[in-house]
Amino acid sequence: MAMMAMRSRMRLSFATATLALVFLVLPAVVAARAEVKIQEVKSDKGITAWLVEDYSVPIVAVRFLFDGGSSQDPAGKEGLANLMTGLFDEGAGDLDSDAFQNRLDEAGAEMGFSESNDAVGGAMRMLADEQDEAFELLKLAVEKPRFDQAPIDRIRSQIVAGIVANARDPETEASRKWAEAIYGEHPYARPDQGTEKSLGTIAADDLRAFHKSNFARDNLHVAVVGAIDAETLKKRLDQVFGDLPEKSEMRKVERVEPKLGQTLQIEYPLPQTSLQLVYPGVPRDAPDFLAAALMEQILGGGTFSSRLFDEVREKRGLAYSVSSALINQEHSSSLIIGTATRSDRAAETLAVVRDVVRKMAEEGPTAEELEAAKKYMLGAYAINNLDSSRAIANTLVDLQTDELGIDYMQRRIDLISAVTLDQVKAVAQKLLSVEPAVMILGPKLDGGKG
Repeated sequence: MAMMAMRSRMRLSFATATLALVFLVLPAVVAARAEVKIQEVKSDKGITAWLVEDYSVPIVAVRFLFDGGSSQDPAGKEGLANLMTGLFDEGAGDLDSDAFQNRLDEAGAEMGFSESNDAVGGAMRMLADEQDEAFELLKLAVEKPRFDQAPIDRIRSQIVAGIVANARDPETEASRKWAEAIYGEHPYARPDQGTEKSLGTIAADDLRAFHKSNFARDNLHVAVVGAIDAETLKKRLDQVFGDLPEKSEMRKVERVEPKLGQTLQIEYPLPQTSLQLVYPGVPRDAPDFLAAALMEQILGGGTFSSRLFDEVREKRGLAYSVSSALINQEHSSSLIIGTATRSDRAAETLAVVRDVVRKMAEEGPTAEELEAAKKYMLGAYAINNLDSSRAIANTLVDLQTDELGIDYMQRRIDLISAVTLDQVKAVAQKLLSVEPAVMILGPKLDGGKG
């Protein structure tokens, strides 16, 4: 899964200022840690969390996800999950919006919720000595959100204003058409923010029904990092999540493969033309995933060292940046290449990208390229995933949702080191020999296949 942007509120109380100061020194402390020791903690009510104890600074970071996300929005009510995430700190239990936010400020805590296609998640960071109040507020937000009409109307108006403003942005419109072309009638084709029309149909009862069906203990993933021990965490887990329904009632979402072999040309008088190419991907649990990840790093994942960067920017100066990425969602996988170039050189750029891909498919990488990619993936993991308490908590939740196991960080080195050149060549041929889907946003480009 991809990472989700958090919506949070933080006011300048004394406790909040203290918390912010602690966060400034935390990354250096965490980065200096030689090893992340993960414990599995199971509460009396059967809620499991992964815990990293760290008393170097007096804070606790909590991250959790409920499977589901915007793919669970009912047809005609697109944007429901997204709207809901803006309302958890707008009143819960006996506290209305102002009272809840005042209590949150007094506790010196940060709270935020967000959604993706596949999950609704939340995060909280708190001072360890204020955790009683912070966890109580988190319990209210998770278990008893109010969904009062005034906050619903206000947050909905903010979202609609953004939708209306973005409607004039050609890239936003292109993204919508692109998703529809790639995913057809699948929920992934729908805008997760919804539309002005769909948001207008959403009432408080819709929000309560979504919350009831999706917020349950069987689709919950939790990670905690900081100044808290396992026994205390067991009690906190039951306090926050223990009274939720045992089983979720989510709709079944079918797997969807991107519709390849098509060209979508969206004409718009722009000085630059944006290009996107979609190839097949590899599910995270597939045996050849790491081979695919190494191949993609060589192809376009390395910012200044990839083949695409070398051929498109360094040798020809066609674009400022060009990159690739393996995208894994719960119900779909793909490999995407993206760049933007001067409109009068778009056809040339597309042809170069296709040529680089063709050579990778036919020849695969060199042994030297594979060795460099392995060194990068092994060395960059801690920098990208373990440089703060929040990053560690996010990483632990990702490992849970991907079902990689609590010992994955230890096994990862051997797994990557064991990938052979023949395996990488095989996955390159499998993924890149296919005719991709191509999107061209800009002035009309003749011969879209390059």
